[in-house]
Amino acid sequence: MTYIIIFITVLTSIFALNNREFFSKTALRPYSVVKNREWWRVITHALVHGSYPHLIVNMLVFWSFGQNVEHIFKLQSTAGVIENPSLAYLVLYFGGALLAGLFDVFRFRNNPRYSSIGASAAVSAVVFTSIFYSPMDMIYLFAIIPIPGILFGVLYLAFESYSTKKTSDGVNHYAHIIGAVYGFIFPLLLNSSQIDIFLNAFHF
Repeated sequence: MTYIIIFITVLTSIFALNNREFFSKTALRPYSVVKNREWWRVITHALVHGSYPHLIVNMLVFWSFGQNVEHIFKLQSTAGVIENPSLAYLVLYFGGALLAGLFDVFRFRNNPRYSSIGASAAVSAVVFTSIFYSPMDMIYLFAIIPIPGILFGVLYLAFESYSTKKTSDGVNHYAHIIGAVYGFIFPLLLNSSQIDIFLNAFHF
């Protein structure tokens, strides 16, 4: 499923980068969502990116963590904890994009100039679900410094919360936060008993 999502996202993003009309029709524009009922935008914005570096970074991170989460979901399905791992994975990924999109629609519904694109919220959801299942596994900060996933998660949320005060960097930090929080609690939405997996990771 990870490879399918990456394939579709890469193709859609490349097409959008070379077709401004398509780009405009798929980006999240809250004003258009509310005024013109273009609700597809709350999902399609996760399939398009503003640049090739933006696309590559998102898809590399998604690839790195997505395979792990997909494998865990399959194991949990075998154990009878999750009923449909493929569906759960899709709900995790696109649910992150949807929630972040709806939040933007609420905030900017009267701003015809605002738009947002990219899979960052969806990718953040996958990363934080991975952290939930393996909070003590190492994640490389700046691709160099190994730190426990749970510490990375705390630092990430602190940084994104601080960055929401900036208005000129062009990054949707609220989307990152929403996706991350959603991803972290998602395993509990599937089955609340999974809290034991997280807690047991701290038993030495």
